[in-house]
Amino acid sequence: MAEAVRERRLPVDDKIHTWPHLVRMEFLVALFVTVALTLWAMMVDAPLEEPANPTRTPNPSKAPWYFLGLQEMLVYFDPWHAGVVLPTLIIVGLMIIPYIDINPKGNGYYCFKDRKYEILTFFLGFHVLWIVTIIIGTFFRGPGWNLFWPWQHWDAHKVVALTNVDLPYLFGFRDYWWSAIFGLMVIGAYFVLGLLAFYYWVLKVKGKEFLERWGMVRFTLTAVIFVLMLSLPAKMFLRLVFNVKYILVTPWINI
Repeated sequence: MAEAVRERRLPVDDKIHTWPHLVRMEFLVALFVTVALTLWAMMVDAPLEEPANPTRTPNPSKAPWYFLGLQEMLVYFDPWHAGVVLPTLIIVGLMIIPYIDINPKGNGYYCFKDRKYEILTFFLGFHVLWIVTIIIGTFFRGPGWNLFWPWQHWDAHKVVALTNVDLPYLFGFRDYWWSAIFGLMVIGAYFVLGLLAFYYWVLKVKGKEFLERWGMVRFTLTAVIFVLMLSLPAKMFLRLVFNVKYILVTPWINI
């Protein structure tokens, strides 16, 4: 009787070893996926086009689907910004996650209760922004990289007037230096307001004690990257609604 009571009081080990339980399940799933893809490839022909012809460039010329988001961003930003700065910031942002994340809850797992803001940020950056740009580039960009609705015919002869103008021009600035100063003021105001809004949002949600533990460096890095991430939908809105090409225009750099 005493031994039975001691056995009931012993802590229950609810851990499962990686080998063989997890590895065996992953191996079986990999085999299933490989067989399914093989059967699919045998029954469905690949949508290949005609052999490449250097004298006849396809219209539209699209990158592979996983690069279409990058190609779509080239419409809204200068090539150096869309092709170099933004992809670099994505990589840097992923690298500094262990540094800026001081939440001890959820280490080793990612439940929504303990990681809701982190998961929502990833959902916004990847699923909403990146996947949406891929969808736009795949289904809404036709000949000449013009926008088409899904029910519209892709007319190769469609001509769209080049009415895109720079933001200072819309506000009546024609002088070069005043246009540059106005563009710098707009960009500065965007970052200042964005950082202040992010600060008050964190203060309201997390509290002052969290900001003190987080520190100025972590807060600044997170806020700047978050504001830069929101610059993509902001610039898309300005381009699609107001035909704004650039905010700041100089002989050396365009933003």
